[in-house]
Amino acid sequence: MFVLEPPVAVAVLEASERHLRRKLITLADGSTVMVDLAATTKFEDGDCLQLDDGTLIEIRAAAEDLIEVKARDAAHLAQLAWHIGNRHLDAQIEARRILIRRDHVIAHMLEHQGATVREVREIFSPEHGAYHGHGEHSHAH
Repeated sequence: MFVLEPPVAVAVLEASERHLRRKLITLADGSTVMVDLAATTKFEDGDCLQLDDGTLIEIRAAAEDLIEVKARDAAHLAQLAWHIGNRHLDAQIEARRILIRRDHVIAHMLEHQGATVREVREIFSPEHGAYHGHGEHSHAH
């Protein structure tokens, strides 16, 4: 049976900061770690980086200021998603809502399209589009 040791530190990162290839990240205790991966990798809340010495750093998603977008029905939600995508915005698409970064101009546009919008503070895990670099993801980096 293979057992990993618990993480020795934590990095709390926003969605844009959790999409890594080569970057210096600051840990919760103020220390820093240079991440240098072979491919760009999207980290989710609870994923871990394994350092060269085998120790683990836990990645936690930071809460962010977002807009929650709700629609009348599934077809309307799809239309709203199209408008958001047409503007190349990062979006977390769920069955009954879409989350996007706060932007009062976009919020107004969506309201004009019949959406219900409200400001929220939550973890953001947007889809990365076809033009973003992707790497294979595993929990031992």
